[in-house]
Amino acid sequence: MQIFDIVIVGGGPIGIACGLEAKKNGLTYVVLEKGTIVNSLYNYPVNMQFFSSSEKLEIDEIPFISNEAKPRRNEALEYYRRITTSNELEINLFEKVVSITKKDEIFATVSNKNEYKSKNIVIATGFYDIPNKLNIPGENLEKVSHYYNDPHFYSKQKLVIIGASNSAIDAALECYRKGADVTLIIRGDEVGQRVKYWVRPDIINRIKEESIAVFYNAEVAEIVENEISIKTENGIKTIKNDFVLALTGYKPNFTFLENLGVELSNDNKRKPVYNENTMETNVKNLYLAGVICGGMETHKWFIENSRIHAKLIVANILKK
Repeated sequence: MQIFDIVIVGGGPIGIACGLEAKKNGLTYVVLEKGTIVNSLYNYPVNMQFFSSSEKLEIDEIPFISNEAKPRRNEALEYYRRITTSNELEINLFEKVVSITKKDEIFATVSNKNEYKSKNIVIATGFYDIPNKLNIPGENLEKVSHYYNDPHFYSKQKLVIIGASNSAIDAALECYRKGADVTLIIRGDEVGQRVKYWVRPDIINRIKEESIAVFYNAEVAEIVENEISIKTENGIKTIKNDFVLALTGYKPNFTFLENLGVELSNDNKRKPVYNENTMETNVKNLYLAGVICGGMETHKWFIENSRIHAKLIVANILKK
């Protein structure tokens, strides 16, 4: 069996960047992605617009040209797909990693399709697959979703959106403009400060004119088939409801990291242990790249400030 220099787990923008950097430096590698190319971006809302400008989403100095300064989902899919195909990247799609073990300095990576051996492992799996659950009665009802796709689906429906960050606010505005009766449930006393600066005034004005209802300092207590109960400062409030979007964020697969032997911080941030200069974890020759490095602080790392990880990792491997 071939022993690769690197097996890269995750075919998002940073996983692709790692593959390109490995190829450029003559290392043998393979990228394993459980879905399609940049699977997480593919599952973003259809109308999603990035906070970052296009040049900050570029990898390997390949120009990203978009119609607006801040590109949209479909443009990003085109960009990363063209990079993958034009550079003939060694990427195996719809191949989910089941386990990774290490023996005698060699990693054995088992997927649902194959087995690979490598000297090094790069984990670039992001965090979008595991939502932060509310852990309340009714969360598993069919009308509840932790992912948002297309506003048309919610037209003329009574929609509750839980959350105060970009995903929740974007969904609230889009669904309202497609005819949904939108109610926002926000745990704090205001719309999140990290909401895109050109979007935040829009949602605040829609709330002020009562086009979108909001409960501040509130949490959902229970979800039933046709209603939802909300804990407010004035007690429990029950409203009619057709659908719930619980857009309360996502988290990395900590169990996967722990099974690999990666140490995590003991606080609620659960930050993985790694060398910031090389991206190597406490497990020798096992590296992290991209947003997974932030643990629960998923807002700390994104494409524009983690694309450098590929160069740090490959440079360290070449030195050994």
